[in-house]
Amino acid sequence: MVNDDVLFGFRLRLFSLASELGNVRAACRIFGIHPSTYYRWRGPVLRSGLEMLRPRERRPPRMPNQLSQITEERIVAFSLGHPGLGPRRIAATLAQERWGGIRVSSNGVWRALRRHGLNRRISRLSLVAGYAAPPEPERPTPLEGRHVVVDHPGELVGFDCFHVGRLAGTAGRVWQYTAIDLATSYVWAELATTPLNPSATKTSALARRVAADLRSHGWRLERVLTDNGSEFRSAVFGATVAELGGRQTFIRAGRPATNGAVERVQRTILEECWRPSFARSLVPKLTGLTRDLAAYLRFYNEERAHTGRLTAGRTPLEALIGARKMRPR
Repeated sequence: MVNDDVLFGFRLRLFSLASELGNVRAACRIFGIHPSTYYRWRGPVLRSGLEMLRPRERRPPRMPNQLSQITEERIVAFSLGHPGLGPRRIAATLAQERWGGIRVSSNGVWRALRRHGLNRRISRLSLVAGYAAPPEPERPTPLEGRHVVVDHPGELVGFDCFHVGRLAGTAGRVWQYTAIDLATSYVWAELATTPLNPSATKTSALARRVAADLRSHGWRLERVLTDNGSEFRSAVFGATVAELGGRQTFIRAGRPATNGAVERVQRTILEECWRPSFARSLVPKLTGLTRDLAAYLRFYNEERAHTGRLTAGRTPLEALIGARKMRPR
């Protein structure tokens, strides 16, 4: 029995009691309603019968600025296709022409996802993976951070390594070698296996790749920022940086926030690439992860909308190509 049936029965008993007692006010006093309410119901009952006491169905109000159904469906579909993206990133990406130029605020995206129970990243990843994951712990409100001042591409490039884990069929540990240009947010990343710790040979090869890509766009590698790991303290990496015409700066021990740009982009790759990849794969393999990383970096550098302080809505490739060209030396 629904609430409408309960209310309909209540009104029927009121009219039945009023008929038995022959006193409307006494019946209304027993049921706790005002006599004027009884007489407002009595007119339609005399004209059309007792069925008029049944509550009328009302459709939910439709707000004039509510998202259309097709827009909401596209938001949900895009969020499931990219479960690692948050509402702000989804809104910025859907506003691009390649995605139809859908103009929706980040709050509107969040509300649309909440109506479908997908407003939390863990809920979207759980739906993709097909199991109920434990709730994600609440994160403390971050403090207002200070910014590194850079003027042009290549002026400062952050390097770091990220432990992906041990994979079936792979000897040793899988490490992600990452570099990011702080002026444009352009990212380079590679996967490689080592017996235990990251290799200075791999970091040196990544530095050569970064320098070659910057040189192809008219810039040069001027300075690299690293932590104090053995792969960066190695004479091999230091000699490579010097050979490329750059200089190396080490952060203070125990202060990873100094190299926060590369730390943050590794977390972004974890949330938007690795977690969806591991959720989709029953047994992740190195070849599959390498393919997923290459596809994600192409999306990150060429298509993904960036809302950072320096990129200002441009993609990293647009920021790299559109930057002021370096004067010849």
